[in-house]
Amino acid sequence: MNASTSEQSFSEITNVPPGPARTAPRTVAVIDIGAISIRMSIAEIHPDGKVRTLESLLQPVDLGRDAFESRRLSRKGIERAAAVLKRFRRILDEYGVHDANDIRVVATTAVREATNRIAFVDRVFVATGLDVEPIDEAEVNRITYMSITPKLLARAETAESKSVVLEVGSGSTELLIIRGGNVLHSDTFRLGSLRLAQSIDASGVQGPRWRQLLETHIKRFVVRIAEDLKADAPLELVLLGGDIRFAAHRLVEDWDEHALTKLSVEKLEKLTSKVLDMGEDGIVEKFGATFVEAETLAPALLSYTLFAKHFELEHVFVSGGTLRDGLLADMEQSGNWTSEFRQQIIRSAVSLGRKFAVDQSHARAVAELTRLVFEQLSEEHQLDPRHEVLLYVAALLHEVGLYVSVHSNHKHAYYLIRNSELFGLSRQELQLVALVARYHRRASPQTGHEGYSSLDRKDRVAVTKMAAMLRIAIALDDTRSGRIREVVCTREEKRMVISVPGVNDVSLEQLALGNASSLFRDIFGVPILLRAGKSAV
Repeated sequence: MNASTSEQSFSEITNVPPGPARTAPRTVAVIDIGAISIRMSIAEIHPDGKVRTLESLLQPVDLGRDAFESRRLSRKGIERAAAVLKRFRRILDEYGVHDANDIRVVATTAVREATNRIAFVDRVFVATGLDVEPIDEAEVNRITYMSITPKLLARAETAESKSVVLEVGSGSTELLIIRGGNVLHSDTFRLGSLRLAQSIDASGVQGPRWRQLLETHIKRFVVRIAEDLKADAPLELVLLGGDIRFAAHRLVEDWDEHALTKLSVEKLEKLTSKVLDMGEDGIVEKFGATFVEAETLAPALLSYTLFAKHFELEHVFVSGGTLRDGLLADMEQSGNWTSEFRQQIIRSAVSLGRKFAVDQSHARAVAELTRLVFEQLSEEHQLDPRHEVLLYVAALLHEVGLYVSVHSNHKHAYYLIRNSELFGLSRQELQLVALVARYHRRASPQTGHEGYSSLDRKDRVAVTKMAAMLRIAIALDDTRSGRIREVVCTREEKRMVISVPGVNDVSLEQLALGNASSLFRDIFGVPILLRAGKSAV
């Protein structure tokens, strides 16, 4: 089975049925809790899918300083954030936005890395009724991909070239490498503007030595990031983030925030030097920034400048898009994974499988069979479309453990997948994939097994259902010939019958299924019978 056939088939997965047609715009809000500010956007989502921002608000906070130094949020910082969110909640009430489904509140690096993040989430809920979601790097990358890709494809220079999408945040730097709408690589680095400033300030140096030390720290990360790029061809650098938007506002005349804008590296370098010379007090006085914002501006702009110069670029592209724009677009999609995004997950999984020398032909055959079984048994398993993606990925990767050893390869598969990066999947989703692959053979899930014991009941049941379907698919391709390409599942009395149209002899598969179907019976309560079938009419 070739790649194009597999990917095309998978893209036909049915999405969640649309809800009732809307006749009036839906008013929604997204709130982004960052290291140095809390921002809120209120918008209308129109029936045609258009998103119109009604109001954007920003309030400075200082969550990052404590989080990056001690990995704890201070009580003062938590109360300051709660007070800001109380005010935001009152504004939402004025707009008539009350339903929790119309409000999404996310927190990034500072809250995510704090050891007392649960205390923060609970305090905000008690104070405001808002549910804060600390999102991980995979979710940030997903939202960035969904928002930036249309802009890349709309411009000739970035449509087919290798585009490096870079955002230097307060606590970390997010990296996406995209070509032709496809993600080639994604990563997150602990290179953050506030983190950098704190590190240099802790050394006690000042003046020219401060800038020299800052450059040394940044260049170390630039070299590391550059190694991931494998720049064998010209690339385009696309920059995101509040600090580069600050630069664009001052360097680009009539800047269009809704499209990619070309910015001269020479101009960026001059502005960076000016900002470095001004110092934090000068930035606050001249630009009206808060001291926390002034603290991050120079490290961020210097990071962007040194990165562009490392690749000897004459220009970069700046996007005015924000995390909140991506969150609003995601709400318009009702949080569903588009077929394009699903394909990016699959591409990432295929790439990981190649890294561990997986039998690609067998992996793709099994993956396609899991898709068919999942569709045929939808009324039985009652899982959502995202689980279909997770099962498909687990099928592609179920044999990665053979790279380590034939013995206990299912356990090795769990370890390798859990400790890998797959674009678009959160750590929790990756854990589910790893567990499904772990249970593709041998023992059934046990409460004492690593990873499985920490799941809630909903996820435990989902893992068992997916693993049961994966075992069926593996048995159906026991000959590794890919000859079974269609299945029909029907309930007959107290058993599940799987018919295979176009295949007359399934004796080998029946033997394999007999050894692999016990988990299916345990979770679904019925045995499986495999039948050869005549060609479909």
